[in-house]
Amino acid sequence: MLRFVWGQLRGRAGRSVALLAGVLVATTGFVVLTGATTTSRLEVTGAVERNTRAAYDILVRPQGTRTPLEADRGLVRPNYLSGLFGGITPAQYERVKQVPGIDVAAPIAMLGYSTSTVPVRFDVTGAVDRSLEQQVIRLDPTFTAERGLSTAPGSPRYVYVTKRPLLYPEWGADPNDSWFPYSDGRTYRYDPQCGQVPREVLPGGGSEPICDPHLMSQPGNGGLTSERQKWSVDTVRLLPDGRFEANTWLPDRAQRVVTDRLVVTYRVTVPFLLAAVDPDAEQRLVGLRDAVTEGRPLRPDDTTTETSLGPGAIERSIPVLSTSRPYLDVTVRSALTRLPQARPAGLPIDELEQVLSRATRVGAGFEEYALTDGYRDLLAEGLSETGCCMGDLQTVIQAGAPEYERLPDGTLRVVARPPYDPGIYGGQNVLNPRPRPWLADDNGFRPVTALPQPPSGTNLQLRFWRTVGVFDPEKLRGFSDLSRVPLETYEPPRTDGADERSRQALGGRPLEPSGNPAGYLSSPPLLLTSLAAVPTLLAGDATPMRTAPISAIRVRVADVGGYTERSAERVRLIAERIADTTGLDVDLTFGSSPAPQTVELPGGSFGRPELRLTEPWSALGVASVITRAVDRKSVVLFGLVLVVCALFLGNAVSAAVRDRRPELAVLACLGWPARRIAALVLGEVAAVGLAAGLLALGLAFPLAAALDIGIDWRQAALAVPVALLLALVAGLVPALRAAGAHPAAALRPLVAPARWVRRPRSLLGMALVNLVRTPGRTLLGAGALAIGLTALTLVSAAAYAFRGAIVGSLLGDTVSLNVRGADTLAAVVTVLLGAGAVADVLYLNVRDRAAELSTLRAVGWTDAALARLIGYEGLLIGALGALTGAGLGLAGAAWLVGGLPAALVLVAAAVALVGVLVTCLAALVPAAVLRRLPTARLLAEE
Repeated sequence: MLRFVWGQLRGRAGRSVALLAGVLVATTGFVVLTGATTTSRLEVTGAVERNTRAAYDILVRPQGTRTPLEADRGLVRPNYLSGLFGGITPAQYERVKQVPGIDVAAPIAMLGYSTSTVPVRFDVTGAVDRSLEQQVIRLDPTFTAERGLSTAPGSPRYVYVTKRPLLYPEWGADPNDSWFPYSDGRTYRYDPQCGQVPREVLPGGGSEPICDPHLMSQPGNGGLTSERQKWSVDTVRLLPDGRFEANTWLPDRAQRVVTDRLVVTYRVTVPFLLAAVDPDAEQRLVGLRDAVTEGRPLRPDDTTTETSLGPGAIERSIPVLSTSRPYLDVTVRSALTRLPQARPAGLPIDELEQVLSRATRVGAGFEEYALTDGYRDLLAEGLSETGCCMGDLQTVIQAGAPEYERLPDGTLRVVARPPYDPGIYGGQNVLNPRPRPWLADDNGFRPVTALPQPPSGTNLQLRFWRTVGVFDPEKLRGFSDLSRVPLETYEPPRTDGADERSRQALGGRPLEPSGNPAGYLSSPPLLLTSLAAVPTLLAGDATPMRTAPISAIRVRVADVGGYTERSAERVRLIAERIADTTGLDVDLTFGSSPAPQTVELPGGSFGRPELRLTEPWSALGVASVITRAVDRKSVVLFGLVLVVCALFLGNAVSAAVRDRRPELAVLACLGWPARRIAALVLGEVAAVGLAAGLLALGLAFPLAAALDIGIDWRQAALAVPVALLLALVAGLVPALRAAGAHPAAALRPLVAPARWVRRPRSLLGMALVNLVRTPGRTLLGAGALAIGLTALTLVSAAAYAFRGAIVGSLLGDTVSLNVRGADTLAAVVTVLLGAGAVADVLYLNVRDRAAELSTLRAVGWTDAALARLIGYEGLLIGALGALTGAGLGLAGAAWLVGGLPAALVLVAAAVALVGVLVTCLAALVPAAVLRRLPTARLLAEE
């Protein structure tokens, strides 16, 4: 039998080589493509493992704080913690720390926004006319924020510049006294219309007060006044040497200051978010201590200090770390004019504004100052004076979370709110001299409340914070950009325009916070204090925060690196223990990734137009979705590659058996039993498969290296058994058919007539009849093409799954880019194998119907008409395979993605069109064979 098999293979060398080439291509393709699929999965797993370790693995929050978007889609907005104030008790925090397996449990207590002021300085030296004896410099400020889109004019500020001597009030005078001392050693009667203001010495003797409405502001009404509504009059003396003399209030005295430049300082109210942390836990979590650039780090024992200010007054101050980057986009621009004829000295307060507003003006230029520069100046002042309080905590504002409406296209539209009650910043019964921020009068997007004032009792309690050090948030321990979730505490809020109109409005720059607590963009905590300072700071407050001050606990699990199934299960079990122990809401941030969302921001009353923004939200659980989708995709691609190879080989072996029908019939006539004929066919096929497997083993490594695909020796060694198994499986059905061959089989026509089909009236109908005459062969070719198109549809669906099913996460986008090359290679080669099977079917049809085609040519059919006939047959097979493959691909995509979005239907339609086109191109090869048909010989034989 072996010698007979060898003789048959050698005697039909052309057919044997063709069959060997088919098995070799299929086997090598299978090994290399499965290696590509394995490589892509390893790339995905590696990318996921490298990029899914965020700052913390578990986020513990008060019960009931999940938003609808979190519950429905696993989406979390940026700086979510900035809108969460209290809710977790110290006892619950201790129970969290006691859960086994936790590496770090870092609590954070968001306390609220401190209404501090930032200096804004304008150098008006160039506006002074040194030839004038007296003059007034007027400053007309314009406040701008949000990339200049929100603007509002402010009240004017005046600087009275005189060459006459000035008298200054001494510090410490009691306004209730009728008389108080001045710098000339004399006492002057208190003027209730002006207050303690400088006095201008008159040429003939005597002096007149220069009223300043700013000094007449009553304590407690600061919050009811916007900083845009304040106007004031500063007084300086122009000395003979060209320098300027002014009076400066110091903590314990008044002091005369002489400077070369005339600088006017505004104090702009800016709320800074204050949070309390455990310094040691924060160091272990993000390296807070290592990010300190000036001063000293926070210490766990840093607590509130109390200082007596005299009878009935207590000052409480807490140490804070201040950020070096305020993340504020606010600028004040001032127009300068000179009033050469204005004389404010001696005018009562009720006439002063009218006189100054009607005075003749001379333009003197413009000055502009950014609040970020003022913040740095404020920081320098606080660090240069030990114990100097930089900001007050009399009024602490707490801003909640914004609400969203989901539009049909998936855009999130922020729900606008009317301006909140200005009295929230303080009233007549509270010592609060600071005005409210100018943008507080704009429509907002967050609910705003005020932390209750400390009960005064018999003492007046003043609360302040003081800077002990400065930290740079960008020096905190970094993490992958693909896993940097906005749940992190110190992430700066930045949003870009989502459409051309918004990008142009923003000037191509990102939108940044405006300093309005009710504004949409929320700043991260800019001030950090120790948890040890919270109990004393909130002593006496009748709020739940006093007993439950912690807003969230960020947990990092021990013995967890990148994302793996083991790590994910470990994190899940610890999260369950925390939830069972504390009853708090527990979310897994392990395996999360940024997921940019389109947000529609309504316009503001200060000029900002409606904007469409791209905002860096977070998608929870992205890593697990990716790995599950990749595993499913890998299994499907393995199976599809294997099946299409088997079909390709089955068609080739069937063709070889059909070519030997007369020979097999003769052997049957000579008495060969059926099992021996079957063994002969399987033996030939097995020999070819074994040879192809050995050749594929040698070709796998260089081909994989050329395609940059990793294959180990175990994968390459699979070529031999895979080739042998494929050959045997592909030859099993033809061998059984050969075993049942009848001695008269050689006399039967190769192609049977289609009795149930009507007589065709067109080339397309005739092509359909021809395909129905060989249904098995037609279905085999269409099936092979359908499997290839199914693979291509699934690859497209996998790419869509990483972008759509994972909510457009950056990690999903990166993974899809990583794996698309290898997966596309597998799918395209599978489609080409399917197209090759179709071409083979058409070629066999031409060979089997050679006599028929020659007869048609003899009766006048042209080669072009016959080629169109073969082309129509290819088109019909392609259409059948394309529709089947697209349908199967859509079903697999729905299983892979978990749904059937409309975009996937369009993808499947495009893939089906590609399949039909490829099939039509494959039909060109068998159509070309028509030209070489020996018409005369075939007709003679017929």
